[in-house]
Amino acid sequence: MPLPPAPTKRAALLSPDAIDAPARPSHRNSRRSGDSRDDAPAKSGPQPLELFDNLGTEGGGDAPVTRPARRAKTKAAPAPAPTSAPVSAPQQQQPAMVQVETRVPTPAPAASTPIAAPQQAPARPKRKSTGPAKLFVLDTNVLLHDPMCLFRFEEHDIFLPMIVLEELDGHKKGTTEVARNGRQTSRTLDALAAAQDADIDKGLKLDTTGHREAGGRLFFQTAPLDYSLPISLPQGKADNQILGVVHALRDEYAEDRPGKPKQEVVLVSKDINMRVKARALGLAADDYQNDKTLEDGDLLYAGSLALPPDFWTRQSKTVESWQSGSNTFYRISGPLVPNLYINQFVFFEAPGEPSMYARVTEIRDKTAVLKTLKDYSSGKNAVWGVNTRNREQNFAMNLLMDPEIDFVTLTGTAGTGKTLMALASGLTQVLDDRRYTEIIMTRATVSVGEDIGFLPGTEEEKMGPWMGALDDNLEFLAKGDGGGAGEWGRAATNELIRSRIKVKSMNFMRGRTFLNKYVIIDEAQNLTPKQMKTLITRAGPGTKIICMGNLAQIDTPYLTEGSSGLTFAVDKFKGWPHGGHITLARGERSRLADFASDVL
Repeated sequence: MPLPPAPTKRAALLSPDAIDAPARPSHRNSRRSGDSRDDAPAKSGPQPLELFDNLGTEGGGDAPVTRPARRAKTKAAPAPAPTSAPVSAPQQQQPAMVQVETRVPTPAPAASTPIAAPQQAPARPKRKSTGPAKLFVLDTNVLLHDPMCLFRFEEHDIFLPMIVLEELDGHKKGTTEVARNGRQTSRTLDALAAAQDADIDKGLKLDTTGHREAGGRLFFQTAPLDYSLPISLPQGKADNQILGVVHALRDEYAEDRPGKPKQEVVLVSKDINMRVKARALGLAADDYQNDKTLEDGDLLYAGSLALPPDFWTRQSKTVESWQSGSNTFYRISGPLVPNLYINQFVFFEAPGEPSMYARVTEIRDKTAVLKTLKDYSSGKNAVWGVNTRNREQNFAMNLLMDPEIDFVTLTGTAGTGKTLMALASGLTQVLDDRRYTEIIMTRATVSVGEDIGFLPGTEEEKMGPWMGALDDNLEFLAKGDGGGAGEWGRAATNELIRSRIKVKSMNFMRGRTFLNKYVIIDEAQNLTPKQMKTLITRAGPGTKIICMGNLAQIDTPYLTEGSSGLTFAVDKFKGWPHGGHITLARGERSRLADFASDVL
């Protein structure tokens, strides 16, 4: 007996409230209970039934996905092939295959239109496949830089030469970050090889350990490869052996063969000289890009936004304002709202008109609420005797003094006042407001030049030479407003301040929990994303963390503005209701320092 025609107008009868509601679980306990919900506005018109899972296509459209067939993991039967019969014709399908989901409806074709191939929203909009799967040969430094790099190549395959495993084995001993990454990579390779139905000859599936985003296979060099390199390249050097493997693989995958389809072979290395030699031999080579948060440092979230000159003219009829205490609130709407983030600062400055400085406190639907700021540039609002001197410093002080903000990131060139403002606000909230119990200050101990060697003393004494910025700023803050307390009074003040400031080394942070502490992480641009995560996750209840740094002064090898841990934190925390960021633009140290920052 044929099935009745599909109810094409079913979804059109749903109300907007019902569309946003989660799907009602069926008796089969569907494995995708609401993961495919969309937040786009509902559209009118008859809607087709959703007969397919959300794994059909990637990137939208009718173009097939270039992922291998092994990625199509679904418990349902295979999707029916397109047919020329209209929708109203009976379809010979199993009743269990029909699954109605409460998702945002999309325009459907007319009743006489044939059933088309399923079109789904892109599951991962970051990257789209642009061609066939490639074979990436990884250098040892990539595995030591990011032990999770094996799962960052999406549907592409990975090849590890035997010399890479030998070098990996030589770096596994020690307590350094490189040694830890080497051991982690070895454990990952062991888990992949020990997975069920693992076959090294056919390649290890990279998604067997739970990393579903990795659709390719991992191949090891299990047999010697025939290659010839120029005589000028020493055959015994590890880098040249890797180049020989890439050369042999390029020739092997140059054309289609039974069981070995044609693939482009690319060497991935963090070593610039290695990539130069590869290109000189005519081999494709690329840097490991997945660790970069941003391709261009200019795209980093600045934390503030200038309102257009005609802002009040366009908002004059729709703006709402009200007073609460000493703050004024504005509710605005329009095309500007989608570009705003929570805790982002906005300012309006125009000749002949009053200026406005506010912070975004709420974004709902198509409206946003702005809250005016406290002016820390005036003498009555001085923080431990410190007044802000420009617009960005005032933005930063509002973040530092707000008890609802748990995480603050400050970036800027030398002399913009990052350390001074962080210390002044910390002393005020520790000694005056009693909001936190003490200040904990740490920094990345990466030297600019040659290392001076072993430093004697306790942990705090060893960190002393690295904390010159702390001493300089405390000398200024301890003077007070009048400076007439005499030598004894100044000594007592310095002793009180010093008793509430603890200098700690980052090497002993793992496993600790800070309760009601004011934590300052200086020179955070020299931290890797993994180190930044380790430090931020130390925060317990009532703790506030301030990360400061100058992205133009990175001293850690292999780190750039795009891959720095500070950039990583700024990008990941933007829009969080309890975090804020501001880029300090103008230096206030001295005219000499400002001029040097611009011209040198």
